[in-house]
Amino acid sequence: QVQLVESGGGSAQAGGSLRISCKYIGATARVVKMGWYRQAPGKQREVVAIINKVTRSTNYVDSVKGRFAITRDIALTTMTLQMNSLEVEDTGVYYCYAQGRAQDGSPEYWGQGTQVTVSS
Repeated sequence: QVQLVESGGGSAQAGGSLRISCKYIGATARVVKMGWYRQAPGKQREVVAIINKVTRSTNYVDSVKGRFAITRDIALTTMTLQMNSLEVEDTGVYYCYAQGRAQDGSPEYWGQGTQVTVSS
């Protein structure tokens, strides 16, 4: 079992920066993918960025490429999303995500969500 605990977020003006972090607790050795999703008011949850725990390869939704950066620490227990050049459209609840190994049935884990609000 893996628990995800988010921190950071808050409010910023357009063009500003925010950082959100996610701490992974528990069977982290069984996690293969880590990432962030977000859900804007009235919209479906969408993937923002994904990082492979082993290879560190990353993928971003087109709307955040060049502005957001996802990283994870060497201990593989903390993941961070650095958000720069924020836009009003980045507003939403951001959720930390983890996916387990295929041999374990690829379980999915979610954090409780942290609010990010960008004003013009």
